[in-house]
Amino acid sequence: MINITSELAKQLVVEQFPEWSALQVRQVKKGGHDNRTFRLGETMSLRLPSHQAYAAAIEKEAKWLPYLAPRLDMAITTPIAKGEPSAIYPLPWSVNNWLEGEALSVAPVDMPQFAVDLAQFLTQLQSLDAEDGPSAGAHSFYRGGDFAVYRQETEKAIQQLADVVDTDRCQQILANALATKWTKTPVWVHGDIASGNLLVKNRQLVAVIDFGTSAIGDPACDLVMAWTFFDQESREIFKKYLPLDEATWQRAKGWALWKALITYHAEDQDVRQSARHTLDAILSE
Repeated sequence: MINITSELAKQLVVEQFPEWSALQVRQVKKGGHDNRTFRLGETMSLRLPSHQAYAAAIEKEAKWLPYLAPRLDMAITTPIAKGEPSAIYPLPWSVNNWLEGEALSVAPVDMPQFAVDLAQFLTQLQSLDAEDGPSAGAHSFYRGGDFAVYRQETEKAIQQLADVVDTDRCQQILANALATKWTKTPVWVHGDIASGNLLVKNRQLVAVIDFGTSAIGDPACDLVMAWTFFDQESREIFKKYLPLDEATWQRAKGWALWKALITYHAEDQDVRQSARHTLDAILSE
């Protein structure tokens, strides 16, 4: 991981965009793990990948977010400029518009309405022309691709947690997820619909950020909020407003199970709590 500080971010702005050198650079609370986010002045933000593995996202967002943004009713990140690798920072980086709102992870919402709004955003995203979009693969960490790529990792995690989870039930959920594939036309996938990437204002969803794992393919990976965040009532609302078949929901449950299992013993307390909440929600159904 690269040590990314506000001082480094400021140096990059001065070096590559001197017209903005007088603007203040402020670190964003909960500024991300894969990418570090900083506020630039009042209307812009900086996004710096923390590792080479995340650098491809900068190029992808620069190409595709200007296409997606005007076609979505929900506000999303819009690139303003792209920074280049330099002697002080070896990766591409981006300058984007600043979107007002607090991350869902720290802000309250009207849960039933939030379920409807998120479902409608995903439905609209999936309806956009995806013919020339980036096919799921390593750049999206296989979000939108075949869930089978994580089969062995999931099976290993189930065995490692045999003393704390119902292994038979987990194996059945995994088998159900692997039993079908998306055979329809590929659709746009955000790739990381999570509480840190959904912005809230006045208890309502107002923006979606971080399209670094976006791709075209199977939308199942975008449905994991059903178990990672929603309670039973709002989960049913979320499902009701998404026109997807039961097989897709089974694959979605597989994605949620995989992530919860591999993060169950994470060092970060919030990540651990989220993993345990997700497993409880999955296994209670």
